[in-house]
Amino acid sequence: MLCLKDLQGFLHKNFSELEISFSEIFSYTACRQLSQMIFAIIFFHGSEYILAVGIHGRQNVTLKSLLISKNYLLAMILSFIEYFLEVFLCPTLKEYWWVSHIGLAMVVVGEIVRKLAIITAGRSFTHLIKVYHEDHHKLVTHGVYRFVRHPGYNGFLVWAVGTQIMLCNPISTVAFAIVVWHFFAERIPYEEYFLRQFFGHEYEEYARRVPSGVPFVK
Repeated sequence: MLCLKDLQGFLHKNFSELEISFSEIFSYTACRQLSQMIFAIIFFHGSEYILAVGIHGRQNVTLKSLLISKNYLLAMILSFIEYFLEVFLCPTLKEYWWVSHIGLAMVVVGEIVRKLAIITAGRSFTHLIKVYHEDHHKLVTHGVYRFVRHPGYNGFLVWAVGTQIMLCNPISTVAFAIVVWHFFAERIPYEEYFLRQFFGHEYEEYARRVPSGVPFVK
């Protein structure tokens, strides 16, 4: 009888803890943050593809225009794992509303900047670096390009880091900032090599006047 009571007590305790854990996962804060994250991802990639089709035509666009790579998927999966682990182990970490709202604002701003870059550049904006000059490839220096040379990269950097601040993910926030920055720090010099080949002195003058849009990348 004693063993049965002990077993009942053990089961009751564990089921109670499990119920608390599930209530933390499905709390208002967690539901709000996760729904914002899922919407941000769907909207970002969906609008990216739609704009690419609208500008370049369906026949010239592949699923690469969704910008979903294996490394990107891995990063997002790890960010969700961090989120759920912290909800279980330290749920109060997710209750810093002002931090989450800063992240949400960054997501919105980053999205706007990137989409303005795509719309302003039009056919000159491509997801793959152009290594051959084409007639429709023009040097764009108006609109959002008056302020930064690579507003598309700037917008993505702000958006990506913002998603993790929105989730109150401290580890992923730092990791995303480092990884995305490093990616653009390598990509920008490579891309600008060809831009200098295409536009010569015109691009040199533009690059001297306007920052890259990615911190510490000239």
